Amino acid sequence: MTGPALTPDDLAHIDHFLEPADRLLARRYPGDDVTRQPVHTVYVPADRYTPALTAEWGAAALDAVAAHGGMDAVARDLGVPEEFADDVAALVAAKLASEPIEDLRLDFEDGYGDRGDQAEDADVRRAAGRLVEAVAGGEAPPFFGIRIKGLERPTRGRSIRSLDLFLATMLEAGDLPDGLMLTLPKVTTVAQVEAMARLCDLLEQHHGLAAGRLRFELQVETPQIVLGADGTSPLPRAIHAAEGRVSGLHYGTYDYSAALGIAPGHQSLDHPAADHAKNVMQLAAAQTGVRLSDGSTNILPVGDADAVRAAWLLSARLTRRSLARGFFQGWDLHPAQLVPRFVANVRFYREGFAPAAARLRAYVDRVPGGVLDEPATARALAAFLVRGVACAAITERDLTQGAGLDLAALAALAHATHATEERA
Repeated sequence: MTGPALTPDDLAHIDHFLEPADRLLARRYPGDDVTRQPVHTVYVPADRYTPALTAEWGAAALDAVAAHGGMDAVARDLGVPEEFADDVAALVAAKLASEPIEDLRLDFEDGYGDRGDQAEDADVRRAAGRLVEAVAGGEAPPFFGIRIKGLERPTRGRSIRSLDLFLATMLEAGDLPDGLMLTLPKVTTVAQVEAMARLCDLLEQHHGLAAGRLRFELQVETPQIVLGADGTSPLPRAIHAAEGRVSGLHYGTYDYSAALGIAPGHQSLDHPAADHAKNVMQLAAAQTGVRLSDGSTNILPVGDADAVRAAWLLSARLTRRSLARGFFQGWDLHPAQLVPRFVANVRFYREGFAPAAARLRAYVDRVPGGVLDEPATARALAAFLVRGVACAAITERDLTQGAGLDLAALAALAHATHATEERA
C-alpha cells in the first residue's frame, strides 16, 4: 500500500512558510474574550452627574412602569409572548431595582458643548471626583467613563486636556478602577485613531500606568470612516492601527444620517444607510475582539400614555432588531428608555434559551439531533448563553439545568480555539 509522499521536512517547510500568517491571525483576530459586554451605554452631560444618578434612573424607570399598569402589563403590551411574560416581567423589575445602568458615559462632547476652558476644567475634575466617590460607595455601574471631544483641529487641544485632567483626578484617589471606558467621537481618519493610541501611550507613561491599560471606543458617525476616498473602508485599518487599544465600534445614528443628507424624519437605526454602515462595522470587527454597539433612538418616552407607549414599542422593536443582527449593545438617553431596553433583551434571551441549551447539550454530549451543529455554531450558542447570564436574563441555575454546564465551562466553550476543539 502506497503511503504519503510528503516527508516531515516538507511539512516543516509549509509550517515555516505560514508562520508569519499564523502570528498575524493570532494577534489580530483573537476572537471575543467572552468577558461581559454591557447591553447599553447611558449618556448624560458630564456636569449633571452625581453618584445618585444610577439609582435615580432606576427609580424613574420603575415609576414609568407603575404609571402604565405595572411590569406585567408593560411586558405584555410590548409584545412578550404569554409563555415568557411572567419571567420577563419579574426579571426586568429586578434588574431595574438592582442594576438599572450597566454602562455610563459622562459626555463632554455633543451633550456638553463648548463652555470655555475654565468651566470644562472644573467640570472634568468634578465629574472624575464624583465617579471616584461612586466607585468607593458602590454606586457606580459596572462600566463607566467619559466621551471626550473629537480630535479634529478645532477641538483637539480641549479634548486631550480633558482626558488628561480626568485621568489625573481619578488617579489622585489610587489606581484606575476596573470598568473604565473612554469614547472617541467624530472619527474620520485612521490617523486620528493612531493619534489616540499614541496619546494613550503618552498618558500611560506620564501617569505611571501599565502599558496597554487605556483602551477606547470609536464612534462611527462620519461617512469618511466607513468609506474612504480610495473606495475602501478605513475601519479595519483603524482597528489594527491601534494595536489592540480599540475596544468597541459605536454607531452614531444622527450624525451619520445627517452627513448623508437623510431627512430628519427618516433618520433611524433601521434606515438602509444605517444598516450598510453597521454591516461594514460588523465585517471590520469580526473576530478581532472589538465589540459592536448600535446607536440610539431620539424618540423619547415622554408625554401622555399613548406617546410613551409608542416610544416604548419603537425602542423595543429596534433593540430586538439589533440583537437579531448581532449588535448586543445600544445607547439610552432617558430613564424610561431602560424599560424597553431590558424587556427586549430579557425576552430575546428567554425565548432563545431552551433551544440553545438543548443544542449545546447535544453537541457537548455528542448526541445526534435534528440540528447538526459545527464547532463555530457551538461557540455561538455558548456565547449567546453567556450574554444571557451577564444581563440577568438567564440564571446560573437555568444554565446548569438546561445545558448541563456551569458558567466557567460555558465561557471556555464560547472562547474555544480550533486547536482545542480538535483535541476535544
